[in-house]
Amino acid sequence: MSSKPVRVLTFKCKKCKKSVQVFLQKVSACSHIQPYQGLCSCGELHRYATGQDSAVNSFVNSTDSGWIHEH
Repeated sequence: MSSKPVRVLTFKCKKCKKSVQVFLQKVSACSHIQPYQGLCSCGELHRYATGQDSAVNSFVNSTDSGWIHEH
């Protein structure tokens, strides 16, 4: 039985050091990745993900707002 991922996480912005909330993004019903994304009040985009290393790295390092996980 797998637990559901948390929908909102809070991190410290790397640019301005303020708190930034990231929200679970909609993806396919795939257990390989649970991507999160949020925008800090300073305008800095913050991405975080859990799951398969290659999928996580692809998402976190992507500059594409339309990123999707494909098999």
